[in-house]
Amino acid sequence: MDIRQLQFFAEIVRYGSFTKAAERLHVAQPAVSMAMKKLEEELDLILFNRQERRISLTAEGEIFLRHAEKILDEVKSAETEMEELRGLAKGEVRVGIPPMMSAYFFPEIIRDFSNSYPDLHLTVSGEGASKIQKMIIDGELDMGVVAGASFPETLEVRRFLREEVIVCVPRSHPLASRGSLTLHEFARHPLIFYREGYYLRELILDVLRGAGLSPTIRFETNLYTLVKSLVQKGMGISVFLRMVVAEDDDLTAISLDPPLFLDLLIAWKKHGYLSRANRAFADYLLEKGSSAAL
Repeated sequence: MDIRQLQFFAEIVRYGSFTKAAERLHVAQPAVSMAMKKLEEELDLILFNRQERRISLTAEGEIFLRHAEKILDEVKSAETEMEELRGLAKGEVRVGIPPMMSAYFFPEIIRDFSNSYPDLHLTVSGEGASKIQKMIIDGELDMGVVAGASFPETLEVRRFLREEVIVCVPRSHPLASRGSLTLHEFARHPLIFYREGYYLRELILDVLRGAGLSPTIRFETNLYTLVKSLVQKGMGISVFLRMVVAEDDDLTAISLDPPLFLDLLIAWKKHGYLSRANRAFADYLLEKGSSAAL
């Protein structure tokens, strides 16, 4: 058994196909098939169900996957740490940031971080919080911004900001003069809302369900800019983080009664090796978040 076999195995599982894994790995498909056949012979186990159109794991394959992922994580961590000890670190940070946050809090963070650490390369992926969690666990991201109160045990999280969740209405709306709204008042109005996968959606729905309320969702989209535009045009009301509408002259932010807050956290894989570049970004974000809260 060698590392290359484990890499082939992990990619086949990820893409559910020998062919797609070969394309991802830039090798010939027969080479991937032969490597897996040899691996199964060495283990004296069948790892894949090959009768189905999409490759799936056997029970033995599921168990082996856990070990393979752990070994590959350790190898990657060792390679990164050794490069840093030799002074050869590439200094790359792969971070996931939800779209709403990337537009209203992070541009300044990214600019200032890049100015402070000009030799580090920062790559940002815009996804919903639940997708970011999965990408960190799968090793596609080094770290990411997540929200909520409960997380998989495989993640390490640190809070960097607490932001108020507000109701958003046009300036001309009858509610615009209100200082706050109860959940019952909020639930009476048609809602322009986010699609599944956005934590803000799940938070609001959980809060409403807890109060025995069910909102009328008039339109759903994963584009928060479209949500803003439709609210401005009077199609319905919505919820945002306060920072999103703080400087918008066409929209009014109204607090909920009682107020609702969202904790924003930076997360990375627990027990994984966090490079100096990633540690620098996490420390910088935590420092700036603390300053913003003052």
